[in-house]
Amino acid sequence: MGPMNTALITPQPAQPQDGQRIHPLWLRLTHWLNALAVVILVTSGWRIYNAAPFFDFSFPGSITLGGWLGGALQWHFAAMWLLVFNGLLYLLLNIASGRWLRKFFPVSVQGVRQDLVAALKGRLSHADPARYNHVQKLAYLFVVLDLVVIVLSGLVLWKSVQFPLLRELLGGYESARRVHFFGMSALVAFVVVHLAMVALVPRTFLTMIHGRAPKSP
Repeated sequence: MGPMNTALITPQPAQPQDGQRIHPLWLRLTHWLNALAVVILVTSGWRIYNAAPFFDFSFPGSITLGGWLGGALQWHFAAMWLLVFNGLLYLLLNIASGRWLRKFFPVSVQGVRQDLVAALKGRLSHADPARYNHVQKLAYLFVVLDLVVIVLSGLVLWKSVQFPLLRELLGGYESARRVHFFGMSALVAFVVVHLAMVALVPRTFLTMIHGRAPKSP
Protein backbone atom coordinates (compact mmCIF):
# COMPACT_ATOMS: atom_id res chain seq x y z
CA MET A 1 0.00 0.00 0.00
CA GLY A 2 1.40 3.38 -0.97
CA PRO A 3 1.88 6.25 1.41
CA MET A 4 -1.27 7.95 2.63
CA ASN A 5 -2.12 11.25 0.94
CA THR A 6 -2.15 13.55 3.95
CA ALA A 7 -3.24 16.50 1.79
CA LEU A 8 -6.73 15.01 1.71
CA ILE A 9 -7.02 14.97 5.48
CA THR A 10 -8.38 18.13 7.09
CA PRO A 11 -7.50 18.20 10.78
CA GLN A 12 -10.37 19.12 13.07
CA PRO A 13 -9.67 21.54 15.92
CA ALA A 14 -9.83 19.96 19.32
CA GLN A 15 -12.98 20.64 21.32
CA PRO A 16 -12.48 22.78 24.43
CA GLN A 17 -12.18 20.95 27.71
CA ASP A 18 -14.82 21.43 30.42
CA GLY A 19 -14.19 24.75 32.15
CA GLN A 20 -11.77 26.02 29.50
CA ARG A 21 -12.13 29.74 28.71
CA ILE A 22 -13.63 30.16 25.22
CA HIS A 23 -15.13 33.68 25.40
CA PRO A 24 -12.79 36.44 26.64
CA LEU A 25 -14.07 39.13 28.99
CA TRP A 26 -14.04 41.86 26.33
CA LEU A 27 -16.25 39.75 24.08
CA ARG A 28 -18.82 39.09 26.79
CA LEU A 29 -18.95 42.72 27.90
CA THR A 30 -19.36 44.13 24.38
CA HIS A 31 -21.90 41.41 23.54
CA TRP A 32 -24.18 42.28 26.46
CA LEU A 33 -23.79 46.03 25.93
CA ASN A 34 -24.74 45.56 22.27
CA ALA A 35 -27.75 43.50 23.38
CA LEU A 36 -28.83 46.26 25.79
CA ALA A 37 -28.44 48.92 23.09
CA VAL A 38 -30.49 46.88 20.62
CA VAL A 39 -33.35 46.37 23.11
CA ILE A 40 -33.51 50.10 23.86
CA LEU A 41 -33.23 51.08 20.19
CA VAL A 42 -35.96 48.70 19.06
CA THR A 43 -38.49 49.50 21.80
CA SER A 44 -37.93 53.27 21.60
CA GLY A 45 -37.94 53.03 17.80
CA TRP A 46 -41.38 51.43 17.91
CA ARG A 47 -42.65 54.42 19.89
CA ILE A 48 -41.10 56.83 17.37
CA TYR A 49 -42.73 54.90 14.52
CA ASN A 50 -46.13 55.15 16.26
CA ALA A 51 -45.88 58.94 16.11
CA ALA A 52 -45.91 58.84 12.29
CA PRO A 53 -46.69 55.30 11.05
CA PHE A 54 -46.44 54.56 7.34
CA PHE A 55 -48.23 51.19 7.56
CA ASP A 56 -51.77 50.44 8.75
CA PHE A 57 -50.67 49.33 12.19
CA SER A 58 -49.01 50.62 15.34
CA PHE A 59 -47.06 48.87 18.07
CA PRO A 60 -48.79 48.37 21.44
CA GLY A 61 -47.69 51.07 23.85
CA SER A 62 -46.89 48.44 26.49
CA ILE A 63 -43.92 47.16 24.49
CA THR A 64 -42.52 50.58 23.58
CA LEU A 65 -40.07 52.74 25.50
CA GLY A 66 -40.18 56.47 26.15
CA GLY A 67 -43.82 57.11 26.96
CA TRP A 68 -44.06 59.91 24.40
CA LEU A 69 -42.20 60.97 21.26
CA GLY A 70 -39.69 63.24 23.03
CA GLY A 71 -38.86 60.62 25.64
CA ALA A 72 -38.52 57.90 23.00
CA LEU A 73 -36.13 60.08 20.98
CA GLN A 74 -33.94 60.65 24.05
CA TRP A 75 -33.73 56.92 24.74
CA HIS A 76 -33.09 56.25 21.04
CA PHE A 77 -30.21 58.70 20.76
CA ALA A 78 -28.60 57.50 24.00
CA ALA A 79 -28.71 53.87 22.83
CA MET A 80 -27.50 54.91 19.38
CA TRP A 81 -24.21 56.22 20.77
CA LEU A 82 -23.82 53.11 22.92
CA LEU A 83 -24.31 50.85 19.90
CA VAL A 84 -21.96 52.87 17.66
CA PHE A 85 -19.04 53.09 20.07
CA ASN A 86 -19.46 49.67 21.65
CA GLY A 87 -20.13 48.07 18.25
CA LEU A 88 -16.98 49.61 16.80
CA LEU A 89 -14.99 48.37 19.79
CA TYR A 90 -16.48 44.90 19.30
CA LEU A 91 -15.48 44.86 15.62
CA LEU A 92 -11.99 46.25 16.18
CA LEU A 93 -11.17 43.76 18.95
CA ASN A 94 -12.53 40.88 16.89
CA ILE A 95 -10.38 41.87 13.92
CA ALA A 96 -7.25 42.72 15.93
CA SER A 97 -7.40 39.45 17.89
CA GLY A 98 -7.88 37.36 14.74
CA ARG A 99 -11.18 36.07 16.09
CA TRP A 100 -13.11 37.52 13.14
CA LEU A 101 -11.36 35.34 10.57
CA ARG A 102 -11.06 32.36 12.88
CA LYS A 103 -14.72 32.21 13.92
CA PHE A 104 -16.67 33.45 10.89
CA PHE A 105 -14.64 32.15 7.95
CA PRO A 106 -14.64 30.18 5.79
CA VAL A 107 -18.36 30.10 5.02
CA SER A 108 -19.76 28.50 1.88
CA VAL A 109 -23.11 28.07 0.17
CA GLN A 110 -22.77 24.28 0.36
CA GLY A 111 -21.92 24.44 4.07
CA VAL A 112 -24.90 26.69 4.78
CA ARG A 113 -27.22 24.38 2.84
CA GLN A 114 -25.99 21.27 4.65
CA ASP A 115 -26.18 22.84 8.11
CA LEU A 116 -29.60 24.33 7.41
CA VAL A 117 -30.98 20.94 6.35
CA ALA A 118 -29.44 19.36 9.45
CA ALA A 119 -30.96 22.08 11.65
CA LEU A 120 -34.43 21.61 10.15
CA LYS A 121 -34.15 17.88 10.82
CA GLY A 122 -32.96 18.48 14.37
CA ARG A 123 -29.60 16.87 13.67
CA LEU A 124 -27.31 19.90 13.87
CA SER A 125 -24.65 19.23 16.48
CA HIS A 126 -23.98 21.71 19.30
CA ALA A 127 -21.28 19.65 20.96
CA ASP A 128 -18.61 22.32 20.57
CA PRO A 129 -19.74 25.80 21.72
CA ALA A 130 -16.40 27.29 20.62
CA ARG A 131 -17.14 26.66 16.94
CA TYR A 132 -19.87 28.15 14.76
CA ASN A 133 -21.60 26.17 12.05
CA HIS A 134 -22.11 27.72 8.62
CA VAL A 135 -25.65 28.91 9.40
CA GLN A 136 -24.42 30.71 12.51
CA LYS A 137 -21.53 32.27 10.59
CA LEU A 138 -23.87 33.58 7.90
CA ALA A 139 -26.36 34.87 10.49
CA TYR A 140 -23.70 36.78 12.45
CA LEU A 141 -22.17 38.26 9.31
CA PHE A 142 -25.64 39.29 8.15
CA VAL A 143 -26.53 41.00 11.43
CA VAL A 144 -23.29 43.01 11.35
CA LEU A 145 -24.14 44.20 7.82
CA ASP A 146 -27.73 44.87 8.89
CA LEU A 147 -26.55 47.02 11.81
CA VAL A 148 -24.38 49.05 9.43
CA VAL A 149 -27.44 49.69 7.23
CA ILE A 150 -29.49 50.65 10.30
CA VAL A 151 -26.83 53.12 11.46
CA LEU A 152 -26.43 54.71 8.01
CA SER A 153 -30.17 55.08 7.47
CA GLY A 154 -30.47 56.40 11.02
CA LEU A 155 -27.95 59.13 10.19
CA VAL A 156 -30.22 60.26 7.35
CA LEU A 157 -33.24 60.38 9.66
CA TRP A 158 -31.27 62.27 12.32
CA LYS A 159 -29.24 64.69 10.18
CA SER A 160 -30.80 64.59 6.74
CA VAL A 161 -29.44 67.97 5.65
CA GLN A 162 -25.90 67.15 6.79
CA PHE A 163 -25.81 63.86 4.82
CA PRO A 164 -27.36 64.73 1.43
CA LEU A 165 -25.37 62.16 -0.56
CA LEU A 166 -26.26 59.36 1.83
CA ARG A 167 -29.89 60.50 1.76
CA GLU A 168 -29.96 60.34 -2.03
CA LEU A 169 -28.25 56.94 -2.09
CA LEU A 170 -31.05 55.64 0.13
CA GLY A 171 -33.71 57.11 -2.15
CA GLY A 172 -34.66 60.15 -0.08
CA TYR A 173 -35.84 60.73 3.47
CA GLU A 174 -39.05 58.68 3.31
CA SER A 175 -37.22 55.81 1.63
CA ALA A 176 -34.57 55.94 4.38
CA ARG A 177 -37.37 55.62 6.95
CA ARG A 178 -38.46 52.37 5.33
CA VAL A 179 -34.90 51.08 5.02
CA HIS A 180 -34.45 51.81 8.73
CA PHE A 181 -37.73 50.07 9.58
CA PHE A 182 -37.01 46.93 7.58
CA GLY A 183 -33.45 46.84 8.91
CA MET A 184 -34.91 46.94 12.41
CA SER A 185 -37.38 44.18 11.48
CA ALA A 186 -34.54 41.97 10.23
CA LEU A 187 -32.65 42.62 13.47
CA VAL A 188 -35.68 41.64 15.55
CA ALA A 189 -36.07 38.46 13.49
CA PHE A 190 -32.42 37.62 14.17
CA VAL A 191 -32.90 38.19 17.91
CA VAL A 192 -35.99 35.96 17.97
CA VAL A 193 -34.17 33.12 16.20
CA HIS A 194 -31.10 33.67 18.39
CA LEU A 195 -33.19 33.41 21.58
CA ALA A 196 -34.93 30.31 20.25
CA MET A 197 -31.56 28.63 19.66
CA VAL A 198 -30.41 29.63 23.15
CA ALA A 199 -33.58 28.08 24.57
CA LEU A 200 -32.80 24.86 22.72
CA VAL A 201 -29.18 24.85 23.93
CA PRO A 202 -29.28 26.78 27.24
CA ARG A 203 -25.68 26.01 28.14
CA THR A 204 -24.60 28.49 25.45
CA PHE A 205 -26.25 31.24 27.51
CA LEU A 206 -24.20 30.37 30.58
CA THR A 207 -21.07 30.24 28.45
CA MET A 208 -21.64 33.84 27.36
CA ILE A 209 -21.88 34.84 31.04
CA HIS A 210 -18.86 33.12 32.59
CA GLY A 211 -16.93 32.54 29.37
CA ARG A 212 -16.02 28.92 30.05
CA ALA A 213 -16.87 25.77 28.13
CA PRO A 214 -19.86 24.02 29.70
CA LYS A 215 -19.66 20.50 31.01
CA SER A 216 -20.26 17.88 28.38
CA PRO A 217 -23.88 16.68 28.35
